[in-house]
Amino acid sequence: QVQLVESGGGLVQSGGSLRLSCAASSGTFGGYKMGWFRQAPGKEREFVARISRAGTSTTYADSVKGRFTISRDNAKNAVYLEMTSLKPEDTAVYYCAAGGRSSDWYQYDYWGQGTQVTVSS
Repeated sequence: QVQLVESGGGLVQSGGSLRLSCAASSGTFGGYKMGWFRQAPGKEREFVARISRAGTSTTYADSVKGRFTISRDNAKNAVYLEMTSLKPEDTAVYYCAAGGRSSDWYQYDYWGQGTQVTVSS
């Protein structure tokens, strides 16, 4: 069992940047594929990015490709999401997840509580 907690969310203007962090409050990341998802009010949870166990392979949603970067540091039990060129449509609660086999949210076993990202126009 791994417990996750996100941080780094906040209010940023359009075109700005934020870096989200996900840390394990218990357990370790080393054996898990990790992902970031987001959910805006009235919308379903959507895939943002995922990263392999060793951090050598990454996958991004088309909507964030070229703007967001996912990375991990297994020694620190942490995964990150660097977000640049933010747009108002990026506004959502962002969730860190562990144990995924794909880009589908239901394939992940563990979830953090989420951190709010708000991008002003």
